[in-house]
Amino acid sequence: MTYGAARAHLPEIPPRPAEPGWPASPHTPGWPATSPPARPDPWPASPVRVWLDPLADWQASLYQRLLDRRIVLASGILDDEAAARLSAQLLTLDAEGDEPIRLELQNLRAELPAALTVMGILDVVRVRVHGCVSGEISGPALGVLSACARRTGYPNATFTLAEPRLEFGGTVTAVTARQQQVTRMLDTLYYKMAEVTGREVDEIREAARRRSSLSMAQAIGYGLIQAQETTPRPGTESPR
Repeated sequence: MTYGAARAHLPEIPPRPAEPGWPASPHTPGWPATSPPARPDPWPASPVRVWLDPLADWQASLYQRLLDRRIVLASGILDDEAAARLSAQLLTLDAEGDEPIRLELQNLRAELPAALTVMGILDVVRVRVHGCVSGEISGPALGVLSACARRTGYPNATFTLAEPRLEFGGTVTAVTARQQQVTRMLDTLYYKMAEVTGREVDEIREAARRRSSLSMAQAIGYGLIQAQETTPRPGTESPR
């Protein structure tokens, strides 16, 4: 009878194949064989904090209160998105009642297509719109003011007639077509300003090329606005 030779396992020496304890983890000579330390439990993940704007509700409430009083605020740069919002507000107020709308124009600058969009809306609303300027209004934004039935300004208002700056790219044909389109859009803008001021279109076009700036008194004399805003006396209300 043949007995298989058994080799005793010596400490600090890893077992070989067919020996008890094989396979085993690699062992560094001179160090006692120990089990790897237990991996600590991961810390619980911190919840994500979402910081809400504390003024968001207040601003929304303020704009709604202004709309309830039929006051619309337009400030900054009037682009396509802002023109869509402004048009929606004007059309909504026009459909909800017959009282005049007060359009506050604060430091307003406008892209030419956006200005023409709002001008078109102002031409078709049924109610009377009172445009009131504060700060500086310049370029195509003057077309928005010109489309208002009543036009006034605060004492600090300034009015800058200026041509819009546009850049074109593409083929010669595309650039030429774009230039012709912009020329027609500028004609629409200057014709509207000439209509309300009683001046020649070429005169307004030349003033815009020179980037003419007008004070409150000069704007009244030019015909851009009709009067300066004043503080109403007690018991009276300023006309709209």
